[in-house]
Amino acid sequence: MSATTAIATPTAAAAAVPKAQFDWRPLALLVGLMGLALPAIGTPSTWLTLTVAGLAMGLIIFVIASGLTLVFGLMDVLNFGHGVFIALGAFMATTVMGGMTGWAGESTALQLTSVFTAMVVAMVVAGAVGWAFERVIVRPVYGLHLKQILITMGGMIVGEEIIKVIWGPQQIALPLPSSLTGSWLLGEASIEKYRVMAAGIGLLVFAALAFTLNRTKVGLLIRAGVQDREMVESLGYRIRRLFVGVFVAGSALAGLGGVMWGLYQQNVTPQIGGQVNVLIFIVIIIGGLGSTLGCFVGALLVGLMANYTGFLAPKVALFSNIGLMVAILLWRPQGLYPVTNR
Repeated sequence: MSATTAIATPTAAAAAVPKAQFDWRPLALLVGLMGLALPAIGTPSTWLTLTVAGLAMGLIIFVIASGLTLVFGLMDVLNFGHGVFIALGAFMATTVMGGMTGWAGESTALQLTSVFTAMVVAMVVAGAVGWAFERVIVRPVYGLHLKQILITMGGMIVGEEIIKVIWGPQQIALPLPSSLTGSWLLGEASIEKYRVMAAGIGLLVFAALAFTLNRTKVGLLIRAGVQDREMVESLGYRIRRLFVGVFVAGSALAGLGGVMWGLYQQNVTPQIGGQVNVLIFIVIIIGGLGSTLGCFVGALLVGLMANYTGFLAPKVALFSNIGLMVAILLWRPQGLYPVTNR
């Protein structure tokens, strides 16, 4: 064999390996939904207002759902107790922001500092509780989906009762700081300040997750551990510790999402996590179980659908997301970006 042939053979072999092509159709569906809504709404300024509001709502839902997607996709754990971390994050925000209200005063910088401080504290506390939740409740039922559902739902009920003991059973106000109230005018369209900030945080979370899972050694080890745990452990890596870290990260993201959702609603109740749980599972099912990109696109679809139908047909808005989920599953039974097809 000549040297030229020897060099060319690996190149030809590499060229023969087919490259996975990105599926743009779910994104086209997202753009198509926005395009169809414009003539239905009629007024471009109203359409822009609803679209920005829907995208911001979707990104808040994504932050909440991303933690559960992470846990299920990488650990194969059906955590129906995810709502307790959402509620815990929201109530921590009432405590932190309530205590910093007098200190912040009318200063925009200090008000924003109080909001971001509440988010950080909520993530730390939710992550710490998530660590205990994994050790005590989840660890004994790894690989047992039915038991996971039952025991984590029980954990959420107990968690809600503990929240009632600490903060009380009544609704607590979580008002936006004055620097985040009001809107910016873009022509005749009204863009709320808080929704813009929430959208920015949602995009940062998505970028951080995508980078960590696809571009770092930790993400590679986690994904390899899901495929063949024994092989990775034989190489000297402690997969259990990585998986515990994943659960803690998922719980922390739920705490962050709880703060964002509480500020979006401007009030919190001990049942806030359970109320959002239904929406979370709709998003995860639409996107494809365990898919971070699918969760992202699914959350945006849900947010847009809720805002468009709420404006056009308020009575239909009550079950519009269920209808969206059914339509997408009829088109793609495994969701928009099924993990098994990667």
